[in-house]
Amino acid sequence: MDLTGASRIVVIGGGQAGAQVLQSLRQGGYTGALTLIGDEPALPYQRPPLSKAYMKGEMTEERLYFRPAPWYQDQNIEVILSTRATGIDRTNRKVELAHGGHLDYDALIIATGSRPRPLPVKGATLQGVHDLRDLSDVERIRPNMIGGRKMVIIGAGYIGLEAAAVARQMDMDVTVLEMAPRVLARVTSPVMSAFFETEHRAQGVTILTDARLDHLDGTDGKVSAAILADGTRLDADIVLVGIGILPNEELAREAGIACNNGIQVDRDARTSDPRVFAAGDCASRPLVHYGRSGRLESVHNAIEQGKLAAAAILGKPRPAEDCPWFWSDQYDLKLQIAGLSQDYDEIVVRGDPKERKFAAFYLRNGTLIAVDAVNSAPEFLASKKLIMSGAKIAPAMLGDTSISMKDIAAATTAA
Repeated sequence: MDLTGASRIVVIGGGQAGAQVLQSLRQGGYTGALTLIGDEPALPYQRPPLSKAYMKGEMTEERLYFRPAPWYQDQNIEVILSTRATGIDRTNRKVELAHGGHLDYDALIIATGSRPRPLPVKGATLQGVHDLRDLSDVERIRPNMIGGRKMVIIGAGYIGLEAAAVARQMDMDVTVLEMAPRVLARVTSPVMSAFFETEHRAQGVTILTDARLDHLDGTDGKVSAAILADGTRLDADIVLVGIGILPNEELAREAGIACNNGIQVDRDARTSDPRVFAAGDCASRPLVHYGRSGRLESVHNAIEQGKLAAAAILGKPRPAEDCPWFWSDQYDLKLQIAGLSQDYDEIVVRGDPKERKFAAFYLRNGTLIAVDAVNSAPEFLASKKLIMSGAKIAPAMLGDTSISMKDIAAATTAA
């Protein structure tokens, strides 16, 4: 469907994807009416710093904003905050709002993001039990980040480990519970899991794997302990829950738009309704470098899909689709990830983890599909290009630190 004549575009969601769509539309020459609906009171802001610099108090709220308020005014963008979209009337092309009003649209972008997976145990609603997803979560958590207090973190994914690093740097007593046999089990290899477990333990974090939480105890309505299935009692002044997220796909599903663990979109971020697009955590997209579809929970994905949706609406050529990439900061460690390592059949470690500067390369049938690079930017940057080219690289060459990544890339290209 040709939407180049769209005079009214509505964006639902004030995260990275929503902000990128607005920017790309205006930069691409769109002069029609643009409206953003956000259910939070804040302007669109970055989320990655919430578990890092912002939690530590090293970044102000204003620095989180993608754009200051005057930018939206200068760009003639209507911003409606603290307002929830409650329905999509596709027949009449209206977005229904919680206060009873509605917004008309010619094209609609759903960028509703995701929400924390709820903790399914008794005591999950006690005071002092927190998720970490938005600004209000951090505002509730930070007053309790006091040296000497006991924090129990449930879930050893990236958010849990990043929060553990911040808490230890603030001299808190930190215990991380993970029901899997190792940390980061769902996203990386045993090599990387072992490295990060060692690092956190060296910093004083207690990590309990194969640990099953039975319930949370409380006193006068406030959490006081985490009780494990084996009866172990862990005193807790604060509990942080990081057991994954769920896509906010309900608006789309209730409107009859195809969903499957996310709002299903094509390469242009277009849903099963040609006037409706979806971008960011809420969308399940074609992963063109891997021959399948899936959700990507990353800044890169939100930016890229925002650009794709804007280009499709403006009738412009589709922007290049990059290799997926992610990052995590823990203590003085910068983990940079390129590609998706699921289904690898060979792993090559370049460098020595004991030196806290190394990379783990993941191959499938001899083809490089992903890299985890710790304090190793050259390995990360080179691998992005090699993954996108479908490069086959000799494992011995990848592991040989006497050969630079630049030379490996050149040799592979030449081959």
